[in-house]
Amino acid sequence: MKSCLIVDDSRVIRKVSRHILETLGFAVEEAENGQEGLDKCAEAMPDVVLLDWNMPVMTGIEFITQLRQRDGGDKPKVVFCTTENDVAHIREAISAGADEYVMKPFDHETLQIKLQLVGMA
Repeated sequence: MKSCLIVDDSRVIRKVSRHILETLGFAVEEAENGQEGLDKCAEAMPDVVLLDWNMPVMTGIEFITQLRQRDGGDKPKVVFCTTENDVAHIREAISAGADEYVMKPFDHETLQIKLQLVGMA
C-alpha cells in the first residue's frame, strides 16, 4: 500500500485530503506543520507528500528544502497544495523540489490526476 503524508495546518483540508487519498488506496499520516512533517518523515518516509505552502512553525518551502537534503528525501513525490497561484510561486515550488502543484480547493478528480502525473495513482 502506498503511503501519503499530508502536511497542512488546516484540519479541514487534512480531513478532506485523507478521505480522497484513502478512497484511492493510500495509507495516510497527517502533520499540522512542516516540522511535524519532517519528524514523521524521519520515522517513515512516505511515497507522497501533500504539502501546504503557508503554515506556522515551518513553511512548505522550508519543509521541502530540508526534506530533499535528507537521506531518502529525494524519494517522495511532493505535491504542493496551496491558494498561491502566480507563476513565481509555482516556479519557486518546482525549483525547491516539488513534483507537482494543485490549487485549493481541489476535488477527488483533480487530486487523482495530479497523483497520476507523478506516477502515484
